[in-house]
Amino acid sequence: MRGKDRLRISLKDFEYDEKIAIINKIDADKLEVKSGDKISITNLKNKNIKSIFTVALSNDLINEGEIIIPSSHAEKLGFKNGDIVKIAQTHKPESIELIKKKIAGEKLEKGEIRTIINEIVDGLLGKTEIMGFIMAQKYIGMDMDEIEALTRAMVDTGEKIEFRRPTYDKHSIGGVPGNKVSLLIVPIIASAGLLIPKTSSRAITSPSGTADTMEVLANVNLTLEEFMDVANKVGGALIWGGALNLAPADDIIINAEKTLRLDPIPQMLASIMAKKMAAGIKTMVLDIPVGKETKMENIDDAMNFARLVIELGNRLGIRVQAGITYGEQPVGHNVGPALEAKEALEALINPKDSPASLIEKSCSLAGLLLEMSGKAPIGMGHKLAKDILYSGKAYQKMKEIIEAQGGNPNIKPDEIPVGQYKYEVYAPVDGFITKVSNSSIIQIARAAGAPKEKGAGIILHVKRGRKVTAGQKILEVYAERSVKLQDAVHVLESNPPVIIEGMLLKTVPERTIYTMQSESYSQGSNSE
Repeated sequence: MRGKDRLRISLKDFEYDEKIAIINKIDADKLEVKSGDKISITNLKNKNIKSIFTVALSNDLINEGEIIIPSSHAEKLGFKNGDIVKIAQTHKPESIELIKKKIAGEKLEKGEIRTIINEIVDGLLGKTEIMGFIMAQKYIGMDMDEIEALTRAMVDTGEKIEFRRPTYDKHSIGGVPGNKVSLLIVPIIASAGLLIPKTSSRAITSPSGTADTMEVLANVNLTLEEFMDVANKVGGALIWGGALNLAPADDIIINAEKTLRLDPIPQMLASIMAKKMAAGIKTMVLDIPVGKETKMENIDDAMNFARLVIELGNRLGIRVQAGITYGEQPVGHNVGPALEAKEALEALINPKDSPASLIEKSCSLAGLLLEMSGKAPIGMGHKLAKDILYSGKAYQKMKEIIEAQGGNPNIKPDEIPVGQYKYEVYAPVDGFITKVSNSSIIQIARAAGAPKEKGAGIILHVKRGRKVTAGQKILEVYAERSVKLQDAVHVLESNPPVIIEGMLLKTVPERTIYTMQSESYSQGSNSE
């Protein structure tokens, strides 16, 4: 006869950001737990397998004596269907009072920040409490001592990597759609004989993160050992950092940031540097896009952020060079995982016919790394990066990386599948592109299904400053499902991403028949 604190695991295939455990209301009464309480679940076959879950109650979904947990979490934790587990209530998290302290405007001590991070990783804090911590950082702020403590605490919650030779990396704070430059930079740097083991994130608010784009070409969910083997073998890698258990608190906090659509500067700094420190990176270039609708709307903000990153890097033993880049329209023309992978591969194969924004940004940032490494004199890194790219060496290196990560090294850009549903937009008048809205493009691409549906996204055929003629194609939206294409078109029509203006904007006094106002497009076609 099992005790009231013993239940049998029933695995169900559903996904949820938080670790939810569903138990029968009768068992809940016996255990004296309520919906929303935290419980620890210990596997009696292996008492090292223990984790914290949030309680949900049901009589319809679960039988008495059983406990449902998502199979996705069970797989990570080593729980199996039918395992007998011990249930125990957990104590009230200390972090709740510490978060309240921060919200009240007080400074947190190193040990207090470590407590918050440890309790986040242990599952003692739910998304609501974590969002409170994020909002405190956003609206109260943190000084550099707190940010350093936050970074180190995040590093100490997971694995740490040390490579035997100097390591280099490039990171972007994001905010600009189509930013697939890492897929050019990594093979350029690796081709120069340097080690660039790049761990990347998935998209938080953008249509595609570097890991989402690379996943179109190769496996990005490598184990720690596989990652190190690939990097050491070919000199570079492009993988999802979340699979490595590097600074796992960061991935949990990012999930809460997605809900809030906030990315406060203290957390942004800690997130960037914790992952780099845990991955053993010693030298890095940080891309800081600047402009309207980016995270840094002016040069002064970007400069201030760059100084903070460099100071934090000095404290952590990471050499940082910041590159402030133009960010008021997409990099290249393609937005969305598959479309960006196609464009990156095309640029590696044939750079001379590729978008200047993609080539120049990639070579400029890669050039900074080449100069920091001593491979190029100061001021000559951009030229060396461009020479490597145009020689075909970067493409050959990318093929090696793709193959080492389990992909097809010989895949051609036109072999990459994109969404079968397409909506085309044409210029209604002759004129000039006077505005391209990053935020609108992001909203449309995400409405189309990106980044989860890899074939969804946008091709922007014209950029700001370009002359267009009536009837010229200016935009294509792709989706894998017709319903998602409809969603994207609805967003597009309510929030046009491109503004076309004629040369004559207004007359004084007004002559209505001749007035040419700013035009956004309205003509489209829908096809499979």
